[in-house]
Amino acid sequence: MPLVETDRQILDRCLQREPGAWEDFVDRFLGVFIHVISHSAHARSIKISQADIEDLCSEVFVTLLKNEFAVLRHFKGHSSLASYLVVVARRIVVKSLVKRKQLEAMGHVDAHQSALTAGGVDHVQQLADSEEVRELLSHLPASEANIVRLYHLESKSYREISNILGIPENSVGPTLHRAREKMKQFKVASD
Repeated sequence: MPLVETDRQILDRCLQREPGAWEDFVDRFLGVFIHVISHSAHARSIKISQADIEDLCSEVFVTLLKNEFAVLRHFKGHSSLASYLVVVARRIVVKSLVKRKQLEAMGHVDAHQSALTAGGVDHVQQLADSEEVRELLSHLPASEANIVRLYHLESKSYREISNILGIPENSVGPTLHRAREKMKQFKVASD
C-alpha cells in the first residue's frame, strides 16, 4: 500500500518540528500502537494491564523521538507509514514482552499493590512485607528508595511516579529493577 498524502504531510511536519505536528502524529497512530501491543501480548499469552499498555506505548514513542526522529527519517515511503510503524512498534513491543516474560520466569514479577490485594494476599502478610521493604529501603540511594516506596508502598503508577519525582516515565521500570536487585542481594546477605 502506498504512502497516503495525509501521512506524508504529518511525517514531513514532524521532521520539520512544526508546532502541533507531534500531537497530530500521536492522535493518528496511537490506536495502531495499542493494537500492536494488545495483539503481541495475546499472541504470546502474556496478560497486560492498562498501565503496561501505557508503558509500552511510551516506549514506542520514546524510540520514535530518539536521535531527532531517526526511525522516522529512515522511512523510505515504499509502503504505507502505518505498515512501517507497525513493524517498528512490534519489534519494540516484542523485545520488551520477551524480556518481561524472562524476568517473570526468574521470579521478578511486577505487580501493583492493588493487584496483589485482588489476588487474595493476606493483609497481615502485606504489612510484614511492607515493614521488610521499609528496612531494605534504608540501604538504597535516596532516588531509588523514593521510586520503590512510591510504587510498592503507595501503589503509584509509573506515570504518577514520573510526575511526582520529575523523571522520565520510561526510567521508572529500569530503576525499580535495579533497586529490587540490590534489595534482594542485601536480604540474602542479612539472612
